[in-house]
Amino acid sequence: MASLLLLLFLSLLSSSSSSSSSSSSSEDLQKTFIVQVQYDAKPSIFPTHRHWYDSSLSSLPTTTATATATTAAATVIHTYDTVFHGFSAKLTTSQLNHLKTLPHILAVIPEQVRRLHTTRSPQFLGLKTTDSAGTLLKESDFGSDLVIGVIDTGIWPERESFNDRSLGPVPAKWKGQCVTSGDFTAAACNRKIIGARFFCQGYESTNGKMNETTEFRSPRDSDGHGTHTSSIVAGRYVFPASTLGYAHGVASGMAPKARLSIYKVCWNAGCYDSDILAAFDSAVSDGVDVISLSVGGVVVPYYLDAIAIGAFGASDHGVFVSASAGNGGPGGLTVTNIAPWVTTVGAGTIDRDFPDDVHLGNGKIVPGVSVYSGPGLGDPTRMYSLVYAGSEGGDGYSASLCLEGSLDPKTVRGKIVVCDRGINSRAAKGEVVQKAGGVGMILANGVFDGEGLVADCHILPATAVGASVGDEIRKYIITAEKSKSPATATIVFKGTRVNVRPAPVVASFSARGPNPESPEILKPDVIAPGLNILAAWPDKIGPSGIPSDKRRTEFNILSGTSMACPHVSGLGALLKAAHPEWSPAAIRSALMTTAYTVDNRNETMLDESTGNTSTVLDFGAGHVHPQKAMDPGLIYDLSSYDYVNFLCNSNYTVQNIQTVTRRKADCSGARRAGHTGNLNYPSLTVVFQQYGKHKMSTHFIRTVTNVGDPNSVYKVSIRPPRGTSVTVQPEKLVFRRVGQKLNFLVRVEAMAVKQLSPGSSNVKSGSVAWSDGGKHVVTSPLVVTMQQPL
Repeated sequence: MASLLLLLFLSLLSSSSSSSSSSSSSEDLQKTFIVQVQYDAKPSIFPTHRHWYDSSLSSLPTTTATATATTAAATVIHTYDTVFHGFSAKLTTSQLNHLKTLPHILAVIPEQVRRLHTTRSPQFLGLKTTDSAGTLLKESDFGSDLVIGVIDTGIWPERESFNDRSLGPVPAKWKGQCVTSGDFTAAACNRKIIGARFFCQGYESTNGKMNETTEFRSPRDSDGHGTHTSSIVAGRYVFPASTLGYAHGVASGMAPKARLSIYKVCWNAGCYDSDILAAFDSAVSDGVDVISLSVGGVVVPYYLDAIAIGAFGASDHGVFVSASAGNGGPGGLTVTNIAPWVTTVGAGTIDRDFPDDVHLGNGKIVPGVSVYSGPGLGDPTRMYSLVYAGSEGGDGYSASLCLEGSLDPKTVRGKIVVCDRGINSRAAKGEVVQKAGGVGMILANGVFDGEGLVADCHILPATAVGASVGDEIRKYIITAEKSKSPATATIVFKGTRVNVRPAPVVASFSARGPNPESPEILKPDVIAPGLNILAAWPDKIGPSGIPSDKRRTEFNILSGTSMACPHVSGLGALLKAAHPEWSPAAIRSALMTTAYTVDNRNETMLDESTGNTSTVLDFGAGHVHPQKAMDPGLIYDLSSYDYVNFLCNSNYTVQNIQTVTRRKADCSGARRAGHTGNLNYPSLTVVFQQYGKHKMSTHFIRTVTNVGDPNSVYKVSIRPPRGTSVTVQPEKLVFRRVGQKLNFLVRVEAMAVKQLSPGSSNVKSGSVAWSDGGKHVVTSPLVVTMQQPL
C-alpha cells in the first residue's frame, strides 16, 4: 500500500512538473513585435537610435518565468526611421511586459504573417502606344523618371521586360541602392531597375535560417510573383510575347519608362510584418514616387496593422500607395488593405480568354478554360473514361479534392478525373492526377467559387469549369454508373479568343466590401484587370509553379488582385508624371471619379461568380479609365491632418492615432466637427442603425478642387439610392481659377426597411455627379446601408 501511495505521489509530482514546464514554456516563447518609440526622447549619450534600442533591450530579463532556465537575449531585427519610429525584436511575455514599462515606449504591435494575393490589358485600358498629344502615355512621357517601389518576392532582372534601352540617366533625386550577392550582381541593376533590396530578418527570426537551395538570399525572385507584378507595373514593350503559345502579341507594363526599385519581403513561409515595414521605410527614404503592394492579411485596427502604418508614413511623404484588395471573394466583408490613405484595388476581366470545350459521352458540350500546351488527348472524337475520384475508390473527401496520395491508380489510370477545387493549388491537383496515371483533369468549382474561372498552365490536359457545370458533370457520371454505361469525355482546347463580351466582369475571387474596419469608407476603391494577365516570368520556375514542371517560358499568365494592383500603381505613376503637383489622394480621386461601371455591351458590369449584375460593394467606384483620369475636372483632396481627424472620429485614442501617424492628436475639435463619413473621400457611404426608427438622416460635407478649366461651372446630378431622399447644396459650383476649392453639402434621408431581421443589412447605391456640360463628369458613388441591430 505504501509503495502504491509513493508511486501515485511521484506520478502527480511528474504531472505537476510537466504542466508547470508547459505553462512556462509558452510564456517564455519569443515572438516578434514591432515597437514604437518616442523618437525625440533619445538621450544624448547614445550616438544613434540603434544604440539606444540595443540598450533598452539589454535591460530586459533573460531568465524564464520559473527562473529555472535562461532564454535568448532580445535583439533588434529592424530599425525604422522614416514611415515609423522604432524597431522590431523577438520578445518573451516577460520581456514584453518589462519593455512596456519603459517611458519612451509608445506602442507594441504583434507581427502578422501576410500572403501574396495571387498583355492585352494596356490596350483594353485604352493606353495607346501612339505619340498623339493629349494621351496619358504621351503627356506623362510613359512614366519616365518616376520611381515605382514594388514590395513583393523580388525580380528576375534578365527578362527583356526590364531592359534599359533608350532610358535616360537615373533620376538625380534617387538615394536607393542595388544590394548585390553571388546570384544578384551589380549588372542586375541598370537604368530600369535602379534599386533592389531584400528583407529577411523578420522571416528568419521566426523560421530560422532560410534554405538557400530553394530560396535566394538576394533580391532575385524564386517564386515568380514579384517578377510578374513588376512587369505589369512598368515592363518595357516586348514582342513577341506569349505563354506556351497563348496570348500572343506585344507585352508592356502600364508605365513602360518608369524606373523600378525592388523590395523583396516575401519568402517560402510568407511575408512578415517586420520586413514589410522595413521595406516601406527604405522605399520612402530611397525616394520612390509610388509603392505597389500585392500582399495582404487579416483585417485589424489600423494601429495594429503594419501595412496601414507603413502606408500612412508613405502617403505623408507624398508617395502614392496602391494595394491589392485580396482574393477572398465572392463573399462579403472580405476586402483587405482598407485604410483610407491606401488605394485598394479589386480585379476584373479583360476582353480575352482561353476557352476549351468538354465533350461528354451523352452528347453535351460544356465550356471551360485552360492554358494547356503539350501533348493533347488526340482525335477530338476519341472519348476517355471519366471518373469523379470522390465517388469511387481513393480516399473519400481527400480524393474528391485530388490531394497528394489520395487517388487510387487502379481507379484513375488512363481516365479523365474530375477534381474539386480547394486546399491544394489548382495545378498541384493535375500533378496528383498525372502521378496516379490519369490522362486529363476537369477542375470543378465549388458552390462558394461560383462560376468564376481561372485559366492555369496545367502540366497535363486539363480544364476549369464553373460550379453549375461541375454539378452537371458529376450528375452525368452518377447517371452513367446507374445505367451500367461508363461515363466518357474529352477536352478540346481552342487557344486564345479576343473581343470577348461582356467585359469587364468583376472577377469571382476579387474581395468585396463592405469595409470591415471603417464601414463609412467604401472599399475596394476601384477594380482593374486581374484575370488571366500575361507578364514576365523567371527562368528557373515552370509556368504552373510546381517543382516538377520543367517547362520554361519568358512570360506567364496569372490571376488575382495581385495582378490588378500593379495596373493601378502604374497608372498612379503616369498621373504623377503628368501632374507632379498632385497628392496621393488627388491621384486616387482622379481614378475613382472617372471610373466606369458599364461593360462593352453598355450594361452594368456583371459579377462573374453569379452572372448577375454586380454592385458597388464588388467594384467600388468602378473600373479605372486611365485617359479620363488624366483630366478629371475636379478632385477630392486630402492631407495627413484630414486622416488624423478621421481617426479621431473613428474613436481611436490619442495613443492609437500617434501609433499610426507619428503625431500627437487633439481630437476635441475634430469630434465636434463631424463624423467619419465627412472625410473628404471621393465616395459617400452611410450606415444607418434602424433601432426602431421610422426615418433617419445624415449629411456629408465635401470640398472639390478645380484642376480643369479656369472658368467653369459644374451642375449636380443626383441618382438617389432606392428608398432615400438626397439633396445637394449648392446645386451649382462656379470656379474662376485652377486650384480654387469649393464646398458642397449632401443630405440623405432614408426610410426604415421593414422586415429586416436582427443582425442583417440592406444596401442600396446611387451617385452624386458634377458635370460642366462638356468633357468632365465627376462621379461619386453614394451607398446607404440600413442595418438592424441584434
